[in-house]
Amino acid sequence: MTEPTITQLQPMPDDWQRALAVVAHPDDLEYGCSAAIAAWTDAGREVAYVLASRGEAGIDTLEPAECGPLREREQRASAAVVGVSAVEFLDHKDGVIEYGTALRRDIAAAIRRHRPELVITLNHRDTWGGVAWNTPDHVAVGRATLDAAGDAGNRWIFPELVEQGLQPWNGVRWVAVAGSSTPTHAVDATPGLERAVRSLLQHRTYIEALTSEDPETYVREFLTGHAEATGERFGGRPAVAFELFGR
Repeated sequence: MTEPTITQLQPMPDDWQRALAVVAHPDDLEYGCSAAIAAWTDAGREVAYVLASRGEAGIDTLEPAECGPLREREQRASAAVVGVSAVEFLDHKDGVIEYGTALRRDIAAAIRRHRPELVITLNHRDTWGGVAWNTPDHVAVGRATLDAAGDAGNRWIFPELVEQGLQPWNGVRWVAVAGSSTPTHAVDATPGLERAVRSLLQHRTYIEALTSEDPETYVREFLTGHAEATGERFGGRPAVAFELFGR
């Protein structure tokens, strides 16, 4: 029986200078993207993070009022490990983020502020590859980000943003979706993989609530395993995969 052909992933475009990553929670980017982000910042590119919530409902043993500030601190420390200093929080309520015009407006405003050529977000589909159900927060933020990339360039959508001094931005050339079951492109994770491990480990409080395993063992095995599996479709190099949409 003939083995099925494995579709190879293409290299991500590199003719850009600014990127904006928009996700729902602290740690969303660290569970897969941060090795790519480290490589990009090493190359002198600017990357900023926008998080819809502070992840305040993510730890059962901590009240949201205590959990939110703690997870914000962990996220800022995590971003710094991979060369990201601009981290913003939109203060939508963790666990019940709603897709709609309010979320689209907030993300469009962030795109106008940062003026990226590349926008990054997380899987917006109902499942993770048909195996596990995705969370409503991920679905809402991913879908709203795809829409807001267009909203940001139209002055007649959310005209109040112009009144606030945020002029339309039509410079988004691509939206890259991490965690997609149908990726098209990838980034070599080798240069940034060790920093990706250290970056995710900054979310120690969350990880310790998530698993009884040793945090470093858990993080290293998770990130290395995913990067190596992706690398089978990227010339054998550990990689971070994205589904790339052009605009």
